[in-house]
Amino acid sequence: MADIERETLVPAGVTDTTGLSVAPSGPVLGAEISGLRIDGSIDAQVAATLRNLLLHYKVLFFRDLDLTHEQHLTLARVWGDLEGHPVIKHVPGYPEILDIRGSEGRVEDNAGNQRFQTLDKWHADVTFRAAPSMGAVLRAREIPEIGGDTLWADAAAVYAGLPDDVKSRIAGLTATHDLLFDFGDRIAPERRAAFAQEFPPQHHPIVRVHPETGEKVLFVNASFTSQIDGMDEGESTELLGYLLDRFKVPEYQVRFRWSPNAVVIWDNRATQHYPVADYWPARRRMERVTIRGDIPV
Repeated sequence: MADIERETLVPAGVTDTTGLSVAPSGPVLGAEISGLRIDGSIDAQVAATLRNLLLHYKVLFFRDLDLTHEQHLTLARVWGDLEGHPVIKHVPGYPEILDIRGSEGRVEDNAGNQRFQTLDKWHADVTFRAAPSMGAVLRAREIPEIGGDTLWADAAAVYAGLPDDVKSRIAGLTATHDLLFDFGDRIAPERRAAFAQEFPPQHHPIVRVHPETGEKVLFVNASFTSQIDGMDEGESTELLGYLLDRFKVPEYQVRFRWSPNAVVIWDNRATQHYPVADYWPARRRMERVTIRGDIPV
């Protein structure tokens, strides 16, 4: 595995005159930010600093940021226009705020042993869109006393760590991203054809160039990437499985323990995330605002 090194562009401590304080959360990605205040609007200098911090750290963590729904939207608009979701329900009266409720529970195997249900996968959001989201702002509403952490992985570091022969093998290839690959079981059978027509499968580059940093990013994920284009099923399954497994390497990750009123902002173009479902029978409820993105190149 290649060593992971990042040039320090934004120092820890107080940044310029905004009053924001930065504490890196790990050696690869993530930083905890304090000092943010939202009173109706966000100062232009503060907004510029937040955008710069997100490009550098890729995930920003905030504690005790008790946002109203309007403030949640205001914060997300620092990065651009917002969008809803075709499947996940939204907060009543706020179509751009998704109501994310953990599907708590356990399953029982044939021997009668209980285990935690596997509820999620390493993924980037809405890559089934022609223009997947730029990022998201996720706010904790209800969290378990123990468990329910979320992990993020740096997709640029994952790509950089690939062997040279694998980089050569995937250069210029595309992969299919399909809404029904992950959400098919959440959509009534009689409605799936309409969803497939409205959101047809997309063919995104496996190696995406980040539009602002220029970094090469591995852009396949377990939720929506169904196959590698131009390969037979066996070859596609083998290579795609190998690439997806690279996101599971701990050296590429940062882990966040949620607390009341915590808020996380991430760059969906440069990361993947995994919410850990280890909190049954407790509940976990989050609210997410998604920022509109661009077409991957």
